[in-house]
Amino acid sequence: MSEPRKLRCYEYVNRPYEQVTVLLRHQPLELLQRATTSAAVRAGALAANLHVAIGGIEVGVDVRPHVRRIREEKAVAGLSPVTVLEIGWEASRAAGLFPSMHLELSAWPLSSTETQLEIAGEYRPPLGVVGQAMDAAVGHRIAEASVHSFLEDVVEQMKRDLPTNGGKPEA
Repeated sequence: MSEPRKLRCYEYVNRPYEQVTVLLRHQPLELLQRATTSAAVRAGALAANLHVAIGGIEVGVDVRPHVRRIREEKAVAGLSPVTVLEIGWEASRAAGLFPSMHLELSAWPLSSTETQLEIAGEYRPPLGVVGQAMDAAVGHRIAEASVHSFLEDVVEQMKRDLPTNGGKPEA
């Protein structure tokens, strides 16, 4: 079995932590699916599509996101509270040809109107030694780009789902 590869990226969403954490706690799988599924197939999709452009080539795969656990870490000794979703995904078809992801999506307040989101975790390249060689050549860049793209999609979906200070969802 291959060694796991670590991934980490972060983004900010201009919504209060309280709103973000309610969405994460009450609709986590729906949020992940909406964030990664095209508008045309959102309503009934069981699979979502992750995509990334590498060197001008669009790479995409249908995935099944899942939420393993949600935990709340309370504010302690001057540290902010943190909401953590243990998430992952694997390819819907030919799963043995693609890495499966095991990640934590964390959220914590930066200010009264801004929340930081971070994804940290790992994946194992598929296909043994051949997969490790492909991962070393280009696969790790595809995995990193897909996780970053996924987090950007989550932020954009949160902006659509959560009202701004004026009470209107962002377009």
